[in-house]
Amino acid sequence: MTQMFTEDNLHMLSALQHLLFCPRQCALIHIEQLWEENRLTAEGRIMHERVHKAGRESRKDKRIEYDLPLHSLELGIAGRADVVEFYKIDKGWQPFPVEYKRGKAKKDDSDRVQLCAQAICLEEMLGIEIEKGAMFYGTTHRRLEVVFDNRLRQKTRDTSERLHLLLASKQTPKPEYSNKCKSCSFESLCLPKVLSKRKKVAHYLEKMLK
Repeated sequence: MTQMFTEDNLHMLSALQHLLFCPRQCALIHIEQLWEENRLTAEGRIMHERVHKAGRESRKDKRIEYDLPLHSLELGIAGRADVVEFYKIDKGWQPFPVEYKRGKAKKDDSDRVQLCAQAICLEEMLGIEIEKGAMFYGTTHRRLEVVFDNRLRQKTRDTSERLHLLLASKQTPKPEYSNKCKSCSFESLCLPKVLSKRKKVAHYLEKMLK
């Protein structure tokens, strides 16, 4: 991505994760301005609130910042990092972003892209390279190290570009039902089973008429 955005047209950093989880969910949140909470999202919200209230910690060779504002004009996003740990090095302080999630590690890249986007924001803001960060999952109470390699960085940039195209279109994608719909708080608003069936029936009738 070569386009540089301005501070007036930045989208939410968290929308990258929403887009990779489900484009329709992303549009419902960021285009239609809807929100629906279930037990899973409530538990996640409470976890983030606890982390964000921690404030700041400082030791001799380590500083910890909580709820740190971030932005990137390259990606066209802005948001807040749950935790950024700064470690003392010869040239100053090395950032290490940590993102907190309620559940367990996902098979897809949605969480890793969100964390990589935070790293790109920090690199742009501080003029420093960041090689890695970590995801902390509440279910397992473990950190998983994430390396910001070229593949993940490119996927993060591609996802950011897709996000801007989707939100600029102001069009909410049609539902596509899958197993992940069962845990989504938007299931009652999205109606993926009902609308997907209607779409299939309409397509069938259209083919028969032709």
